[in-house]
Amino acid sequence: VQLQASGGGLAQTGGSLRLSCAASGRTNVGKAMGWFRQAPGKEREFVAAVSWSGGTTYYTDSVKGRFTISRDNAKNTVYLQMNSLKPEDTAVYYCALRSDLDATMTSNRYEYWGQGTLLTVSS
Repeated sequence: VQLQASGGGLAQTGGSLRLSCAASGRTNVGKAMGWFRQAPGKEREFVAAVSWSGGTTYYTDSVKGRFTISRDNAKNTVYLQMNSLKPEDTAVYYCALRSDLDATMTSNRYEYWGQGTLLTVSS
């Protein structure tokens, strides 16, 4: 399975951006998906996750009410709509895929990872 993340770039504080992550290859082995991020000099952290059905979502507290995770299973793609961006959202964003149906906030439960896409939010 290959995951291709895209949509990163430069945004202004208060702006919006949408990340996409497309899965290819043996996509039948993947189910729940998540987004993680790693800021410069910091450890990777959980951002959002969505179950296979899309019915369950999780968010880290710092993005609740601003970010929305969604998925289109027909396109094998997960999205992260990011609104009201803040400079502290600056990071490399990684998408991840796991073989289980249920979403999880735990990074080591995801078997497949994308290469990351950089988001820079200017103040």
